[in-house]
Amino acid sequence: MSINNDASVLGLLLVLLAGIFYTSSLDSKFWKTFYKFCPPLLLCYFLPSVFNSIGIISGENSKLYFVASRYLLPASLVLLTLSIDLKGILSLGPKALIMFLSGTLGIVIGGPLTILVCYFFLPDTYLEFSSNETWRGMATIAGSWIGGGANQTAMKEMFNCSDYLFSSMITVDVIVANIWMGFLLYGAGNYKRIDKFFNSDSSMIEDLKVKLKNYQSKLSKIPNLNDYVIIFGIAFGSTGVAHFIADSIVPYLEENYYFLSKFSLTSKFFWLILISTSLGLIFSFSSIKKYEGVGASKVGSLFLYILVSTIGMKMDAFAIFYNIELFFLGIVWMLIHVFILLLTAKIIKAPFFFVAVGSQANVGGAASAPIVASAFHPSLAPVGVLLAVFGYAVGTYAAWFCAILMQVLS
Repeated sequence: MSINNDASVLGLLLVLLAGIFYTSSLDSKFWKTFYKFCPPLLLCYFLPSVFNSIGIISGENSKLYFVASRYLLPASLVLLTLSIDLKGILSLGPKALIMFLSGTLGIVIGGPLTILVCYFFLPDTYLEFSSNETWRGMATIAGSWIGGGANQTAMKEMFNCSDYLFSSMITVDVIVANIWMGFLLYGAGNYKRIDKFFNSDSSMIEDLKVKLKNYQSKLSKIPNLNDYVIIFGIAFGSTGVAHFIADSIVPYLEENYYFLSKFSLTSKFFWLILISTSLGLIFSFSSIKKYEGVGASKVGSLFLYILVSTIGMKMDAFAIFYNIELFFLGIVWMLIHVFILLLTAKIIKAPFFFVAVGSQANVGGAASAPIVASAFHPSLAPVGVLLAVFGYAVGTYAAWFCAILMQVLS
């Protein structure tokens, strides 16, 4: 029997989160070993996907993801940005941008290379894809994996992708991207071993984390009810302001500057994330910053964990078997993206943090890049936002170029 009431589903998700956090805090050899290889954040993502796959809950019919992404995500970004050390983040250098651009390159050339793989190794599949003009659907994936949902829709309209093919490609997009996000969350829990393997210098990130931890310790005090009321007021008051401004800006831009849609600047979600993060940055230079000492980032992290669980419940772990040829395309494409990322990281000795955030800023966009970044440290979430916003700007152009290359090879 499927649970369709969102109140019941939310209750179930929170019980799951409570169980994960409780067992991860136990002083037990079994649980310590278990969570060493399976980070709590990954379980928060994976268990809801299992429940959705076996029919206990329905991610397709639930509104929880929409609520979490439009209300809890902006609120969490405000709270996580309160304690940001902007100077420290800027001192991380150009490697974050290099890794983001290498991820973009992996997607742009990955699409055409995937078609060539089919041509040489699966000629029958290649002929089927050519006759069905599958490249048009792949163009929408390119838009999603570089710029996000707005760019994905733009590619659909630009290249006349059929509704049937588009729906199939959305499934490929979501499942493959979510599988990769699962690997990134696992890697975030084991990043030191990965950095050691790549001989990467992550000292700047570690120094920043220590600095932030010391700052939190200096301000730390036992919170009372007043503190929590103020924290929630800051978070959701800022979210309300962000929605109000976005609701005012978007219609004006659509009416007077429609060409900005090419850059996703007519997307309300884009402005919602940008304004929320900006408000958090402004607060970080004010006395509001002191609320980090009573757990502002911890409340923000809770909101993110709830968002992660709602993302997980949208994934059907068995969907890959429904259209295996299309999923083959998506998996090969993602592997090319990953290969170029890891090759670049090896050459410039970039820490895994930049690999993970640079990739997710492309593939997942502003909704999930902060989640991956915060898996390393809550205060690093803005790095994911900044790179994802950059992805909105280059997404349409990069996806269009990728689509043209795929059309030539099809």
